[in-house]
Amino acid sequence: MADDLDMTEPPGLADEEELDDEFDVSEVGKEKDLTGDGGVIKKILVEGSGWETPSKGDEVTVHYVGTLEDGTVFDSSRERDTPFVFSLGQGRVIKGWDEGVKTFKKGEKALLTCKADYAYGEQGSPPKIPPNATLNFEVELLSWKSVKDIAGDGGVIKTILTEGSGWTKPKDQDEALVRYTVRVGGSDGASVASSSADGDVISVASCQLKAFQVALKTMKEGEKVTLHIKPEYGYSAEGRPEGVPADAELEADLELVLIRKVETATDDGQVSVKLIKKGKNYRKPNEGATVKVAYTARIGGPDGPVFEEYSREAPLTFIADEGEVVEGLDLGVLKMNEDEVMEIRVAPEYGFGDKEEKRPLGTVPPNSTLLYTVELLEVIKAKESWDMSAEDKVQAAQKRKELGNKFFKAEKWSRAAKKYKAAGDIIDHDKDFSTELKKESAALKKSANLNTAAAYIKQGLWKDAIAAANKVLNSNPSDVKALYRRAQAHLGQQDFVEALVDIKAALQVEPANKDVRVLLARYKKESAAANQRDAVMYKTMFQKLAKLPDKGPKVQSKAGDPEVLEDAEAPSTSDSENKPEAANGLETKQQNGHAEATPAAAPVAEPMAVDN
Repeated sequence: MADDLDMTEPPGLADEEELDDEFDVSEVGKEKDLTGDGGVIKKILVEGSGWETPSKGDEVTVHYVGTLEDGTVFDSSRERDTPFVFSLGQGRVIKGWDEGVKTFKKGEKALLTCKADYAYGEQGSPPKIPPNATLNFEVELLSWKSVKDIAGDGGVIKTILTEGSGWTKPKDQDEALVRYTVRVGGSDGASVASSSADGDVISVASCQLKAFQVALKTMKEGEKVTLHIKPEYGYSAEGRPEGVPADAELEADLELVLIRKVETATDDGQVSVKLIKKGKNYRKPNEGATVKVAYTARIGGPDGPVFEEYSREAPLTFIADEGEVVEGLDLGVLKMNEDEVMEIRVAPEYGFGDKEEKRPLGTVPPNSTLLYTVELLEVIKAKESWDMSAEDKVQAAQKRKELGNKFFKAEKWSRAAKKYKAAGDIIDHDKDFSTELKKESAALKKSANLNTAAAYIKQGLWKDAIAAANKVLNSNPSDVKALYRRAQAHLGQQDFVEALVDIKAALQVEPANKDVRVLLARYKKESAAANQRDAVMYKTMFQKLAKLPDKGPKVQSKAGDPEVLEDAEAPSTSDSENKPEAANGLETKQQNGHAEATPAAAPVAEPMAVDN
């Protein structure tokens, strides 16, 4: 009967779609019409485990007993004590099996009742199966191997031997610890390449065997597979082992032991972390956590000289994200889980910069890249905002603002902005605060938002700076510092009209403010330069237009010269914001579409610095 089942009729099975969710059958004893026409009826006898079912192309292993409607057994793998193996959805068995077995879970036993159209049709299978026979199959799904064309062109066929765990799969930037054996297809099984017993670490993006690069990105940790590899996914000419023909098809056994995930700890990618050993839990430091670490710090790379070291017996303890250690190390540790080991690679900008640094075990030259191999021994998390009292939140906001000032003075603009923003965020919702705390919170929130805007301006993040300034202006539209910050950001974006509006508004409140008047002078200079650029651009454009063939009648100008274009008068601005204001001594005029201002004389005010 096994030979009878291994048939190709009826045709078209390879085009069958995977089973829809509506055909999910999980209730023991309940019958389900799998095909919608009564052609295949399934009744579960023993429920399977898990939720996965085999897919088209998978190699499934089953036991079965086939009977006629009168109960006569015509075939049984159990009697032979040999399970039956076939490729699902490839038309290699009767249609009723392809339709039915794809709904099974591992270990499931069910009765499939297949009408003749889904079995052996009008001819039957003499001598055991008569024409137009309805057949019953008691089928148990023992296991399956997932077989996938993972390259999409038949170049790499993957068969899963052991399922992996979790959901994470390697990416191009990651490294992977793998065990593997490669052999020439159809050979006597002798390997042409293999890993060590403990496995080898390889870069996913630059595997010598192209098929490994394709396969690894589909695998989970602990997964074991076999690969059938066409020549175009084999070794490059430089990496091909001796004795492997260029046109050889290969077979490989591959196990993904560990994903050494590589990610960046900064937006500019200058600090990166790479997993070396997984931790036992997912406790990650938060801002202000107390951490205990052991590490070895080297200059340049893994073979570079050691300049600093802390052991597990004598670890280093510090407060995370407060600038107590090298910036790159600080930011990298925030990416770690407790008990993990990671490599943290730090570019000079996040290390010691362009200065020489003397450390206990050596001197670090200027502009050195640093490599820390770090074990995070312990994490004591700082209190989260939802666990804080109102008083705690105000104190935490004040501390974060002070840390922001520390980073700002050190010209660490990004870290400063992060601290200032955190200070404002933690007291943003203060409706339950006491009257006194609300007053303190409001002043602190205003200061934090203004300083956030200043830090964003230092980084050229104009839109973020405007948003931070708006948080102050929403409650006090005439706040001079907020208007000044927003005007700076508008000017940075070359939004000259908006910048002038804010400058005028600030001078209405404080006509003598020196910083605003300096900004006004800068506005005049940059606006004039923009006008000049526009004039050159339009002149060039009109000159090019003038050289185009004239296909229509020429329009005479008032001067009578058909080649002269009259300058259009710039539209005047009726908006009251752009009118002269006697209150601030500021007069405005229009030049080439850009507002321009002339300040009146005013006494000098104090410079507008970051709030302490």
